[in-house]
Amino acid sequence: MTDTAQQVVKPVHHPRLTNADLAPLEKQTWGSYNIFAFWMSDVHSVGGYVTAGSLFMLGLSSWQVLVSLLIGIGIVYLFCNLVAKPSQAAGVPYPVICRSVFGVLGANIPAVIRGLIAVAWYGIQTYLASAALDVVLLKLFPGLMPYADVSQHGFLGLSLLGWFSFALLWVLQAAVFWTGMETIRRFIDFCGPAVYVVMFLLTGYLIAKAGWGAIDFSLGDVRYSGFDALPVMLGAIALVVSYFSGPMLNFGDFSRYGRSFKAVKRGNLLGLPVNFLLFAILVVVTSSLTIPVFGELITDPVATVARIDSTFAIVLGALTFSIATVGINIVANFISPAFDFSNVSPQRISWRAGGMIAAIGSVLITPWNLYNNPEVIHYTLETLGAFIGPLFGVLIAGHYVVARQQVTVDDLFSMSPEGKYWYRKGYNPSAIVATVAGSLVAMVPVLWTDGPGMKTTAQYSWFIGMALGFVVFSGLSRRRR
Repeated sequence: MTDTAQQVVKPVHHPRLTNADLAPLEKQTWGSYNIFAFWMSDVHSVGGYVTAGSLFMLGLSSWQVLVSLLIGIGIVYLFCNLVAKPSQAAGVPYPVICRSVFGVLGANIPAVIRGLIAVAWYGIQTYLASAALDVVLLKLFPGLMPYADVSQHGFLGLSLLGWFSFALLWVLQAAVFWTGMETIRRFIDFCGPAVYVVMFLLTGYLIAKAGWGAIDFSLGDVRYSGFDALPVMLGAIALVVSYFSGPMLNFGDFSRYGRSFKAVKRGNLLGLPVNFLLFAILVVVTSSLTIPVFGELITDPVATVARIDSTFAIVLGALTFSIATVGINIVANFISPAFDFSNVSPQRISWRAGGMIAAIGSVLITPWNLYNNPEVIHYTLETLGAFIGPLFGVLIAGHYVVARQQVTVDDLFSMSPEGKYWYRKGYNPSAIVATVAGSLVAMVPVLWTDGPGMKTTAQYSWFIGMALGFVVFSGLSRRRR
């Protein structure tokens, strides 16, 4: 991996557990702005825009939505700091720090689970970015319209133009990833701020058309008040946490580069509560102004940009959101499986090879078919929470409750039965039992949709899985000691 931060592979590190990408960093160079830019890239995408806008359409008043948003993003901020600390201190990525809890071989369980989830979302986000690129191409070359019709020119559920855009962005992302972490850092340093520029320009354009008085912070009718609003607010909080649950779990892949934990915390503060609140307000302002300007509510930023009477504005806006979605995809769904799959067999699978496995898998699942089915997306989000939650709970319990924040770095790479993280033949049974128990219970409301209160309970699959993973692992570890 081409990077200014060099890894240190020691002679005592076992080859089965080590390669140059997984080894501890000798020099950690990222400052607060780099972490801030990471979160900007994560938030400033089409998915982030739609998620923020959807909170204001739940039938709550504006202040209730803002309170829910702040609580939800506050939880994400707190949990990201908890995940960040061990990886920053040891200079190792998420799957390696998991060895301290799951065992040096057992860590492949959370790594593969997180990696497979990232592959699915990598494909979906690439498809979303390609849809934005389609808008640009059709505006510049209207003659391509027949090739955007899947019934005329298409296969496997995607039009010929869609295949072209998807393939182009697939190659672009692979090229950025292949050049290494330092290029990725520079790329995400650019992506997040670029979207802010376009958002402010879009907001200014809509205000000039409709006037300041047209801004409305309630995108829908207020249907809930008093205690009736509480369950809806809790659902909004769960939605925010679920949206960030993936990058929150493997945030150690990025915090390992932080020059200090203080710098990481400062970057998290700017990138999460401060940034997400400002972005959400911009989303609501632009969405509400689409009603007087275009005669209907539009919550997709690419669709909003496409309605502007300027080819330059459409191209600039759609390309920017497309690039931003590429940014979040590399950050959230490319780097994670690269480390996760490399962890399975470090000598056979390098960081780059792990990333390419993820990229190829993202095409094979035909993500446009997943995204076009809202029911599948609904189950995917809740299933994701049911599996990610226990992994998070076990990791936090293992590091903060059981190990009391102590990590013996060299033992993370040791196959010796006397090693601290050998447990039982390289696996920690307590961590595996806690993960399985948490996932099974959290999946009950997701699968039993007709059960009493199950549909509502399914929203909290991440919280249920996390709490059970934390409690069961803490209890089993205490009993084992």
